[in-house]
Amino acid sequence: MLRAMGLISAGGLVRAKAVGSIPVNEIHDNPEPPLKFEGKTVTAITLGAGNRGNVYGNYALKNPGQLRIVGVAEPIPYRNQRYAEKHSITDANRFTTWEQVFERPKFADAIIITTPDHLHYGPAMKALAMGYDLLLEKPIAQSWEECRDILDQANRYSRIVAVCHVLRYAPYYRKVKEVLEADTLGTLTSISHMEPIQHEHMAHSYVRGIWRREEDGVPILLAKSCHDLDILRWWLDRPCRYVTSFGSLTWFKEENAPDGSPARCADGCPIEASCPYSALRIYLREHKHLGHLDVPGRGDPRRDEVILQRLREGPYGRCVYRCDNTVNDHQVVSMEFADGITANFNMEAFTSYAGRRTRIMGTMGDLVGDEDELYIADFRTGTIDKWVTRDNVSIQSGHGGGDWGLARSFVEAVSHQDKNLLSSTLEASMESHLMGFLAEKSRHQRTVERVQL
Repeated sequence: MLRAMGLISAGGLVRAKAVGSIPVNEIHDNPEPPLKFEGKTVTAITLGAGNRGNVYGNYALKNPGQLRIVGVAEPIPYRNQRYAEKHSITDANRFTTWEQVFERPKFADAIIITTPDHLHYGPAMKALAMGYDLLLEKPIAQSWEECRDILDQANRYSRIVAVCHVLRYAPYYRKVKEVLEADTLGTLTSISHMEPIQHEHMAHSYVRGIWRREEDGVPILLAKSCHDLDILRWWLDRPCRYVTSFGSLTWFKEENAPDGSPARCADGCPIEASCPYSALRIYLREHKHLGHLDVPGRGDPRRDEVILQRLREGPYGRCVYRCDNTVNDHQVVSMEFADGITANFNMEAFTSYAGRRTRIMGTMGDLVGDEDELYIADFRTGTIDKWVTRDNVSIQSGHGGGDWGLARSFVEAVSHQDKNLLSSTLEASMESHLMGFLAEKSRHQRTVERVQL
């Protein structure tokens, strides 16, 4: 296993030891019990009751003494009704559009912005002007200029803004940062980091789904992988100096469509049974990725009937080669940070697996991890320490526990009016967004871009 991960060669890691004789030491932390919450209950209004709105809303249901959702704005009636019922929201505090929320005087402590990417800027600017603190989904906005506007607005009105860079709050990623801060690896030299989107997820979200068109939102590097640029900047705790990038849309195009394939998978496609991107298999037969289809829950006898209807009429039933998608299906970003540290990031659609992979190299050791297991090799002793996420922490939310880790930190920051209780403040998130915008400029213009805040 270690050989497959690249930690050892056939001859061993050090001193030509046999594989079986290399010590692999289990690292077991003693996780602290949950901190007692001593602040006041924070009230919030959710703008956008889709997947991410429910993630943070579910934290309130689990921890009603910390966070209470008192309003919702959502244009899709099914989602609006479902969210209002879950949180016992009165009819007076239910809205169709985000603009309607701000026609009322301020009636909560915070706004949770989980609207589509192109609807972050408007509600953020208005909410800050009205005195709300913000939990703002990434990306911050669609352009660097809009990001700067939101930062200026937050400073003007002295409001707290937490950007949803949830990986900073996940135990695995915090463990990596702990290793780096302890100088375990010596002087850092380089990082190789990859996000394998997974081929079905790519087809669902970025070919058929709502993030498929760069023209309607932001490039996939910012829509999907600004998490990764942010985590590299957070781990290294140094400014990025230069960035360059390459990538394109290679596969999900009409010219690659199988002969005789129709516009929809349910319209008698001759290769549907063997197609890895079949909508009938993914959604109807295997019931995967149903969150955006708004279908009844498990056990409802109408479920499959509704799914099939969605596939016959909606965007998720389309052939992946006959969509209107424009975002990249693979991309590489190369960066140089202060002190000459280099970093390479790969965003890849065509993998059978998900879960980010990381290799970090230093002069006295290296680190290999896959979000589940972390291996830290020490060149000086010839030992390898192993840290397993599930053996050390109890994961209760998505992104390896980062979703609710962020929610808790945001609630504490708002309750105590102290943004220092947050890791992903707006200020801390700005540079990684700039890296993303400049990487896209580099990709289009074939340049090396200097990063200057």
